[in-house]
Amino acid sequence: MTTDVLASYEVLGVPVSVVTPQIAVERIESWAKDHDGRFVCIRDVASLMAIADDPALKDLHADAAMITPDGTPIALIGKLRGLPVRRTCGPDLIDEVMRRSPESGVRHFLYGGKPGVADKLADVFRARYPGVQIVGTYCPPFGNISAEEEAMICRTIRTSGADVVWVGLSSPKQDIWMWRHYKDLPQTLIGVGAAFDFHTGAVARAPKWMRNNGLEWAHRFAQEPQRLRRRYLVLAPSFVIRAALAELRRIMRRVPVR
Repeated sequence: MTTDVLASYEVLGVPVSVVTPQIAVERIESWAKDHDGRFVCIRDVASLMAIADDPALKDLHADAAMITPDGTPIALIGKLRGLPVRRTCGPDLIDEVMRRSPESGVRHFLYGGKPGVADKLADVFRARYPGVQIVGTYCPPFGNISAEEEAMICRTIRTSGADVVWVGLSSPKQDIWMWRHYKDLPQTLIGVGAAFDFHTGAVARAPKWMRNNGLEWAHRFAQEPQRLRRRYLVLAPSFVIRAALAELRRIMRRVPVR
């Protein structure tokens, strides 16, 4: 079992792990060698804002094994504090762990997505990386799930032989699901949100040059302006203002009083 705890920095009261994509991948692979349940949150600006304003949801981060900075602004805050952190997003993380898994031996379970998406994603990765071991998929129905069905889902995952469970639900729904079940499952649960849709082609992802320059949000907004209007025109500017004020207060506390 990996016992060392990742360093973190606080963004609007949420602890964010000091990681890079490489560190995150290596940590996930090391966890695959044990049978301890844990979960990983991947925080973008919208989900961080929603959780920062909900004390009940904020508490779940205390139990997370890793919280990666998906949003470029979240990673930038860490960099400005002199920390060795880089944006570590869900679609890239699942792809890199899958790419390495024929050699690493990590086995995967895909949970989430619209009907048929998890199966399609399994086909995509099997074709992309021959030898990858995807040992199960499950697409939960919309709406509330009965206690009996929830127990059946957990039993299916528990006995699948998977090391990692990729959870493709919306946030914070996926975070709540992982928090609720990680103690009962011997796997690492990782909430990757829209990664299922990106890798199956259901939603087109931004070109690499846009992703590398912090412009992926613009591509997504252009694709779905009505659905994402609040995320990018309300939550994102609010995050910038609140984060800037928080940084100013942090700096002022460090200035000695004369």
